[in-house]
Amino acid sequence: MDPMFEDFKTDLDALNPTVKKKALEIAKKLVEEKDYPKEKALAEAITRAEEWFYDIEG
Repeated sequence: MDPMFEDFKTDLDALNPTVKKKALEIAKKLVEEKDYPKEKALAEAITRAEEWFYDIEG
């Protein structure tokens, strides 16, 4: 778990581990590179990670 998103642990607990890892990667980039607030970054990242996962799973 990335310490940056420790406050949002409950939002991440229900995710598939692969989706969770990807969501954290995306959220961290959104916060660091695009200056998103953490909560908004995580919500966006979860959506993107789920779409990414379902695309690779077919």
